[in-house]
Amino acid sequence: MENVAIFSTPDKGRGLKATKDFWAGDVIFSEPSLAAVVFDSLAENVCHSCFRRQDKLQRCGQCKFAHYCDRTCQRAGWAEHKLECAAIKTFGKAPNENIRLVARILWRVDKEGSVVSDMQLTTLDELEDHIDDMQEDDLKDFKVDIHNFLDYWPRTCKQHTIEDISHIFGVINCNGFTLSDQRGLQAVGVGLFPNLCLINHDCWPNCTVILNHGKIELRSLGKIAEGEELTVAYVDYMNLSEERRRLLKTQYFFDCTCEHCKGQTKDDLKMAGRETEGVKPTEEQVKEATDFCFQMLEKMDQSRLKGDYHEVVKICREAIEKTEPVLADTHIYLLRMFSTLSEVQAYLQYFDDAADYARKMVDGYTKLYHPNNAALGMAAMRAGVTHWQAGQIEVGHAMICKAYGILMVTHGATHPITKDLEAMRMQTEMELRMFKQNEYVYHSMREAALKNKPMAMMHEPKSVEDGIKNLFHRRK
Repeated sequence: MENVAIFSTPDKGRGLKATKDFWAGDVIFSEPSLAAVVFDSLAENVCHSCFRRQDKLQRCGQCKFAHYCDRTCQRAGWAEHKLECAAIKTFGKAPNENIRLVARILWRVDKEGSVVSDMQLTTLDELEDHIDDMQEDDLKDFKVDIHNFLDYWPRTCKQHTIEDISHIFGVINCNGFTLSDQRGLQAVGVGLFPNLCLINHDCWPNCTVILNHGKIELRSLGKIAEGEELTVAYVDYMNLSEERRRLLKTQYFFDCTCEHCKGQTKDDLKMAGRETEGVKPTEEQVKEATDFCFQMLEKMDQSRLKGDYHEVVKICREAIEKTEPVLADTHIYLLRMFSTLSEVQAYLQYFDDAADYARKMVDGYTKLYHPNNAALGMAAMRAGVTHWQAGQIEVGHAMICKAYGILMVTHGATHPITKDLEAMRMQTEMELRMFKQNEYVYHSMREAALKNKPMAMMHEPKSVEDGIKNLFHRRK
C-alpha cells in the first residue's frame, strides 16, 4: 500500500492521504473483501462465490442454501462456505445477511489472525462501531441479531465474548460495502473491506469506489496531489445539503463539515424556478410546484412498487405538465420525474418519449453532478441506448461517448460495463457513418434488421442507479 498513508486529525479521526500524485482514472489501490455475502432476497439468483446474476444456479447439496454458477465456483467458494454450510445445517435455516457476514468474518479471523494480508492497513479492533450512537429502534434490531447469532454460531468453533461480537456487528453496520453484480448495475450483496473503512466522506469527493472482478478499486476522479486526503461520497450528492447531513448523522454518526454542505453549494439550483425570457416565477409559485411534485413522487413510488407502470406514466405526465413551466431543469424532484418516466417508457417500448425525457435528465444531472460522477455516466449510458432504440443515432452516439468517457475514469477499461460501452460506441459510430452517407438507406436497413430480430424488451424498472449512488450498505 505504498500509494497511501494513514493520518489522524482531532475532528475527523483517522483517514487516508495520497503519498504521490494521481490523475483522473488512476487506481490508487484495490482490495479483496475480508468476507462477503449475498443479500437474503437474492440468495437463489446470485452466485455465492463470484456474485454473478444467473438464470440457473446449482444449489449446495448439503445446506440447500448457497447457490453457484457451476462446480468451478462451488470449489472456489468452498473455503469460505465449509463452516457456514455445517452451521446452516445444524441451525436448520440460513440466518440473515448480517449474521452470515459476521460469522464469515469471525471464521476467517480465527483462522488467519486479525491481519489477513500484507496490504491490510488496520485491524477490525481499530475500526469504529458507533454502538453508543445508535438510536433505540436500531439498537433493538441490533440486539436481536446478536441473540440469533449466538444460536447460530457452532459450539465446536472458538467462542467469542458478547463485546467482540457486538463490535463486529457495529463495524459492518456503518462500514459494510454494497457489492454489485458483474456489470455493476444492481446491488447483490454486502462485504467488509478494512482499508476502505479508513476513507472519510466528502460530498464532492476526489475518489470513487467500484467493484471489479471480485475486488474493490479506489479510483481517482481528477488530479490528486501528494499529501491530499482521499475521500469518497457516502450519500448521493443529488440530495440537498440539509438532507445529506441528516443521512450522514443518522446512518454514519458524524456531522458533515465539507465545503459543499457548509456553503449549501448548488442547493439553489436543486430547488430553483425556471427563468423564461428574464422572467422568474415567484417564491410562492416555486413552493407550490415543489410541494405538488413531491406529492406526485410519493404516488408514483406506490404505483411503481405495485408494478402498475401505465399509472406511473400517467402520474409523471400530470406532474411534469403542471410543474415543468415553473421549475428549473435542475430541480431535483423534476429530475426524478424525468428519470422515472424515461425508464418506464423505455420498458413499455415508447422509445421516442423515453429518449426525450432521458436527454432532459442527463442535461440536469450534468449541471449538478461532478463531471466524473458514476451516476452521471450511468444515466448518460441509459440515455444513449434509449436514443439508439428510438432511431436517433446522432444523439445516441454522443450520449454513449459521454458515458464511455466518464466510466473510463470511474470504472476503468477492464470493467465489464465499460467493455459493453466500448462495443456500443463502436456499433453506434459505424451506424452514424452509414446515417451520414445515406439517411434513407440507414433507416431502411435498420427497420429490416429490427423486423428480422425484434428488439428485446427492456428490463423491468428498478430503483435508478441505487447501487451506484449508495456506496455503503444500510440495513433496511
